[in-house]
Amino acid sequence: VQLVESGGGLAQPGGSLTLSCTASGMVFAAATMGWYRQAPGKQREMVATITSGGNIRYGDSAEGRFTISRDNRVNTIWLQMNNLQREDTAVYYCKIKRAMTPTYSYWGQGTQVTVSS
Repeated sequence: VQLVESGGGLAQPGGSLTLSCTASGMVFAAATMGWYRQAPGKQREMVATITSGGNIRYGDSAEGRFTISRDNRVNTIWLQMNNLQREDTAVYYCKIKRAMTPTYSYWGQGTQVTVSS
């Protein structure tokens, strides 16, 4: 079972980054995937989630600036982040969760996003 994240790094305020997360070793169908983030000294918060059927939810911080997408053929989700702000600086984690049998929930290792001039 593995979630491999990539795409983090340094961006300037107003810039863009795209994160990707690829799942392997589990049943991907009917699983919800999403992005969460945790800034220093703060609780982990939901950024965006997407079901296998394409239903999407965004957290308040992402609405209007971030776009989550998914390709079930390659077990991958992406998070396109535009107009990044300093407060977007955090470790971004990918999560996959399946509520149907076989049930499971896994987190990726996290990828650092730093927004700074």
